[in-house]
Amino acid sequence: MPRPKTRPLIAIVGRPNVGKSTLFNRIIRRRRAIVEDTPGVTRDRHFADVDYLNRPVTFVDTGGFVPVGQENQIDKSVRQQAQAAVEECNIVLFIVDGRVGVTSADEEVARYLRKQDRPIVLLVNKCDGLKNADTMVAEFHRLGLGEPIPVAAEHGDGFHTLADRLEPMLPPPSVQAEEEEGEEKLAEKDEDAPIRVAIVGRPNVGKSSLINAILGEDRVVASPIAGTTRDPIDSPFQYKGRDLILTDTAGIRRKAVITQKVEGFSVMGALRAAEDADVVVLVLDANEAGVDQDLKIAAIAETKGRALIICVNKWDLVRGKSGTQAQWREELKWYLKHVDWAPMVFVSATEGSGVTKVLDLALELFEQQYFRAGTPMLNRVVEHITTEHPLPFSGGRALKIYYAMQVGTAPPSFAFITSNPKAVPDRYERYVSNYLRKTFSLRVPMRLFWRERPGKAKRALAAQTFKTRAEARKGRKPVRPPRQ
Repeated sequence: MPRPKTRPLIAIVGRPNVGKSTLFNRIIRRRRAIVEDTPGVTRDRHFADVDYLNRPVTFVDTGGFVPVGQENQIDKSVRQQAQAAVEECNIVLFIVDGRVGVTSADEEVARYLRKQDRPIVLLVNKCDGLKNADTMVAEFHRLGLGEPIPVAAEHGDGFHTLADRLEPMLPPPSVQAEEEEGEEKLAEKDEDAPIRVAIVGRPNVGKSSLINAILGEDRVVASPIAGTTRDPIDSPFQYKGRDLILTDTAGIRRKAVITQKVEGFSVMGALRAAEDADVVVLVLDANEAGVDQDLKIAAIAETKGRALIICVNKWDLVRGKSGTQAQWREELKWYLKHVDWAPMVFVSATEGSGVTKVLDLALELFEQQYFRAGTPMLNRVVEHITTEHPLPFSGGRALKIYYAMQVGTAPPSFAFITSNPKAVPDRYERYVSNYLRKTFSLRVPMRLFWRERPGKAKRALAAQTFKTRAEARKGRKPVRPPRQ
């Protein structure tokens, strides 16, 4: 599904380890892409919408072009992603390494770019301090891509020259602003904010394949090799008239087995994506479902209060061999009992079967996250709960629920005003939670708060005053009138 072009698109390309992601992060002024002194860290396309030169612009970071004949399967997929960015963009920033000089890989990328009908800006990176800039950039003229611009992406040197070169290539601010203003008004009128859906799970369970199956295109690099995805990758698209953003994430392994610094960054990025999402899709491998790491990832979503979908992938490999879906549901819900409220869907990303169910559930759960129950309705629920299953005794007195009210959404949160909040047992809280889910058909996380009735101190003072007066009246001797 092609990305809608509402802004000029500027793609940053080049061979591996020349500083593309550093340049990308410096321009957008955020650390969106992982930067590490290792070739091949970036693999997918990263989009970032920014206000550049008073114009709304989208920059695209890409993976490195590996020379033909020297690449593996992942390198081929990375090059395809980079080529897709070039074919889709309006302007190309071709970045090379000034310290290394012109390489055969640079020449190969330059030959490819010269065939493209797009403006190309050649950047010679790592010209720190610009002291020897003229000498460093001289040999890059032979690439045939115009006057090179010396820059130092890590320190921001040469960025004013880059801005001067790009400004005439972009639409005038007034025209572009009018177009954007009209689109924003239309969006505010007809559409809600995009729903963010994060795809998480262990390595090699098929997260990237699921993204591609949903989008109907090879938007992210998918490979049987574990650890292919490193950065969280956002993919905007529309489904049933709603804007969604699918976020592909790196596989989350146990902390004890993470050995590389890059992987540690990737896992942190995946956890941040889950925290920022409206809906989290936990992908399980049907060949190895319900392991301890799945349990821990599900717990993260529940702790953060995010709607959760359990997605059992690779169902085509076990279908008809190891039980029905109903049997799988019962077994997995028992194993993932702390999130047994989460809906479960069985899919095959390679066949494309069941993937639309994930989107249907995401829309449904997003609405449930913002469910609101009226106080009268909640109090009818409280009356039924306490009648059918009264609270236990504490300190010789029966606990009471006076009333309830909703105090928050996303996740739905309810406060129950009781006579002694600390004495409410956990089993009773689970009972109330399950009853609320059943009554309101909720399949999202919930929060229950047990609170004291307001005015406790005032009531205690009044009782003490009454007691003191009663004792005073009891101990007071009658006063006889004087004799005449």
